[in-house]
Amino acid sequence: MRFEAKRCGVQFSPPSIVIIYVHTETKKVRKRIIPVRNFSKNSDYTMAAERLKNNPRHKEYLESVSQCQMEKLHIILRDHMQGFPLEHSLASFHLNPDEDLNKLDDDKLARKKGQMDELFEKNRKRIDDPDFVYDIEVDFTKTTQDKCSWDNDSDNEF
Repeated sequence: MRFEAKRCGVQFSPPSIVIIYVHTETKKVRKRIIPVRNFSKNSDYTMAAERLKNNPRHKEYLESVSQCQMEKLHIILRDHMQGFPLEHSLASFHLNPDEDLNKLDDDKLARKKGQMDELFEKNRKRIDDPDFVYDIEVDFTKTTQDKCSWDNDSDNEF
């Protein structure tokens, strides 16, 4: 790998992916603007990201950029083309524990599940981790619940 990507972002006009990379042999920092062609507001972002990442002209520069990151950049571009502000696109990448995932469409649900998997893998404790403890015992204290009036009525019938 001759190039190591340091930062990446998007440019809205014209739609482009911007990569700031370091040439590993000369240690020079450079910027490359990669135009995103044949991409509209109805395009599939996963296919577009994969196509750009496998493009022979840009493959060397995008080797160190993950597929997930490329998809996020394409989502931001697509949302901008659909008229959404940047804040809306960035907010869609954050997990909200109070959000009802049953109401999401398949595309957004798959994105949220991918984010949850990524977060799980990041926080996961493995056996070779220094702070790993085998067989943790946790005592969950029972909270007292207030009885309702309808609970008393049903006890007498049985």
